[in-house]
Amino acid sequence: MDEMRNRVVIENVTPVVNGGDYAMKRIAGDLVKVTADIYTDGHDVVNAWIHIKHKSEKSWEKIPLVALVNDAWIGGFKVPKQGKYEWYIEAWVDYALNWQHELGRKVKGGQYVNVELLDGIQYLDSVAAKDTKTKAFLKQCKTLFADATKYQEATEMAMSKQLKDIFLHHPYQTFVTQSPLYPIWVDREKAAFSAWYEFFPRSASFVSGEHGTFADAAQRLPYVAEMGFDVIYFPPIHPIGEVNRKGKNNATTAGAEDVGSPWAIGSKLGGHRDINPALGTLQDFKSFVKSAKGMGMEVAMDFALQCAPDHPYVKLHPKWFKWRPDGTVQYAENPPKKYQDILPFYFENEDWQNLWNELLDVVMYWIKQGITIFRVDNPHTKPFRFWEWLIAKVHEKHPDIIFLAEAFTRPKIMHMLAKIGFTHSYTYFTWRNNKAQLAEYMQELVTSPSRNYFRPNFWPNTPDILPYELQQPNEAAFITRFFLAATLSGNYGMYGPVYENMLYQAVPGKEEYLDSEKYEIARHIWDTRGKLKQVIKIVNHVRRNNPAFRDTFNLELCNIDNEHILGYFKSDGENSHILCLVNMDPYYTQSGWVQVPLEKLNLAAAESYTVSDLVSQVTYKWKGEWNFVELNPHGLPFHCFQILTA
Repeated sequence: MDEMRNRVVIENVTPVVNGGDYAMKRIAGDLVKVTADIYTDGHDVVNAWIHIKHKSEKSWEKIPLVALVNDAWIGGFKVPKQGKYEWYIEAWVDYALNWQHELGRKVKGGQYVNVELLDGIQYLDSVAAKDTKTKAFLKQCKTLFADATKYQEATEMAMSKQLKDIFLHHPYQTFVTQSPLYPIWVDREKAAFSAWYEFFPRSASFVSGEHGTFADAAQRLPYVAEMGFDVIYFPPIHPIGEVNRKGKNNATTAGAEDVGSPWAIGSKLGGHRDINPALGTLQDFKSFVKSAKGMGMEVAMDFALQCAPDHPYVKLHPKWFKWRPDGTVQYAENPPKKYQDILPFYFENEDWQNLWNELLDVVMYWIKQGITIFRVDNPHTKPFRFWEWLIAKVHEKHPDIIFLAEAFTRPKIMHMLAKIGFTHSYTYFTWRNNKAQLAEYMQELVTSPSRNYFRPNFWPNTPDILPYELQQPNEAAFITRFFLAATLSGNYGMYGPVYENMLYQAVPGKEEYLDSEKYEIARHIWDTRGKLKQVIKIVNHVRRNNPAFRDTFNLELCNIDNEHILGYFKSDGENSHILCLVNMDPYYTQSGWVQVPLEKLNLAAAESYTVSDLVSQVTYKWKGEWNFVELNPHGLPFHCFQILTA
């Protein structure tokens, strides 16, 4: 068998995920850089190509790899459109190139190569059969190689770059070694760069004491758009269960006026395909989605796979739930937290296929209503294979759909969710509070193999999480956490009106909001004019207008001789060069000397340049590698410098 006679080894191929078991992720238009170790026994010349194809295409594009040193090879290709690509490497001992290489060595060594010239005719014939454009040149070569009286001219022709280029373009392939097939999933730009704003539509009313509606929420859209956000995220908008409904502050007994938790989905009014009537109608929701899109924003829908005890599924499909000996279903728990108003699906039931199909149909239904982004609640508590199947099914028809995994769990589980298809993931950013912690975490995110599949989405707070760092009325702390989220990651979000108003009251000893909006209608101040709001607006504008911020993985940490100042450099490799310096101490002024990566800017060691703060509009003249900075948290606790080299 020919495959047993191949001699080339292909190994250490990057970037691949789990040896090709899962797709690496890229954005439409990205350049994918490929490296591999490729070698053979002995000293023969090896050649190697990449083959790449979108699933919608029939033919493979072929791209040559280039040999570096120590059997390392490099190459690359672009992925111009969304969807699934496949690629592989093939390598072989290239006897035509080997012939030319060895002939050249012998000529330089003073040997007579008349026989070698005759031997090369077979390779000329092989190329001539593939390419008529080079036919005249190859015929001339063949004539010379066979004419002993024109030996000098023949050897020069045999060693020419022109002939080598022809051999490279039309390789002589025998006993080819082929790597495994490697998948790539290519998303639209929103997968790499977005700013999320979360609010509860029921808290959007302009009249105190009234339940908000989609019409009220639509009137809040110009405000959110002006702030610079491009994704509106709503908690679940479905009917809320009445059985075991929660009261204020997660009370197990609800009063007649209590609205319940929107994550307790389903009642006699409907389930996952239905709208809470208190919010409006389906047409009202579709009108909201249309209005948001008209202002450059997309609506992210919460996809929570759980049911209130009175959800229609409980009676219609009892097998989808695990029943206990006393005839009840165990409610959801995450000790010490108890969710008496929520029943989990039992994915291991014998009717699992109908359950899977129903949940897929729910997603497809909301896509038809205009939804393009889903924030998935607690995906790590459902089977990996279910998500792999569902996301693949959705992407077959709708490759532009984005899935955000709300999975604050163990690293390997978060990574597996990313591998099987989730576009974004919540992260540990929320709990990385000092310079050392953030530097270590960012280094992990941007340099480890996970960068090929795990896209972080940084949130300083959520309705579920009020970090201890924000449990104080300190404006500098709120500004710092926002700025870090917005500039470290290409994707970030915030629990909007709560964050803007710096609400910090917590359940004592817990990272939970007191008087949580999850269980009641909140009365927000939507027209606050504080410094934090202005910073949010300006930074979002800066993000949009500087390409360096559109990539999470271009971050490079900078040296600075102060344990309280975090420095990082981001560049698009062309004209957008950003240096961020953040005082992690919300109380005291900190200063130090920062090392600027001059080599990334093509600047000489003694060369002068300008740094201009894109937020404060302050400009400085700097020179050389090390420069002094001072940050007062009571002014602005950060610098967002654009480095101007011209």
